[in-house]
Amino acid sequence: MPLPPLPYTPPPDTGLVLLYADEHLLIFDKPAGLLSVPGRGADKADCMASRAQLRYADALVVHRLDMETSGLFLMARGEAMQKTLSGMFEHRQMEKSYLALVAGTPAEASGRVDLPLVCDWPNRPLQKVDYTLGKPATSFYEYLKAYPALDASLMQLRPITGRSHQLRVHMCALGHPILGDRLYAPQGIQEKTSRLMLHAHRLAFTHPVTQEVCSFVAAPAF
Repeated sequence: MPLPPLPYTPPPDTGLVLLYADEHLLIFDKPAGLLSVPGRGADKADCMASRAQLRYADALVVHRLDMETSGLFLMARGEAMQKTLSGMFEHRQMEKSYLALVAGTPAEASGRVDLPLVCDWPNRPLQKVDYTLGKPATSFYEYLKAYPALDASLMQLRPITGRSHQLRVHMCALGHPILGDRLYAPQGIQEKTSRLMLHAHRLAFTHPVTQEVCSFVAAPAF
């Protein structure tokens, strides 16, 4: 049986945190706890997309962040730009990096994770490592500093592929689950923080219209 859905109590709508806007695209800083797109049922209609569309009627979703993940959220203005930006994600023309607080300290200060992932169908939405059926998934990690009070480390994570829950599963497989991860971390690590400590920190790409090199950074709340 699939896992029961996590309770959804979206954060109060205190206004969009808009980092960039032009006639082609928008960059927001999504709060933790807010769905990227509407979920099933009227109680899950409040999301990043719907809040953005109240102000920008032409705003369309290009990519998604997990509900519990905060940080940089790119939207296209109009269907043509949505197709263009989606293609840039598909062809890995977007440089993405995340910040995460993970349990413990990695043995190596930096490294690469190549572990294929597939949906754990009986326990969906969980994902799992599967060398037979899994799709290729690659992430890079870099240790930044220690958080001794939490027995944790601040890590920079850079996914090359974009599999569902990729960073969460990869860090868990390394033995360093992300603090507050209610899907993959052991109970004690889940309870160390009140939220998933994962934040989309940096997004860089060449603007598809102006051809300018764009780089956006959003500081985490942790």
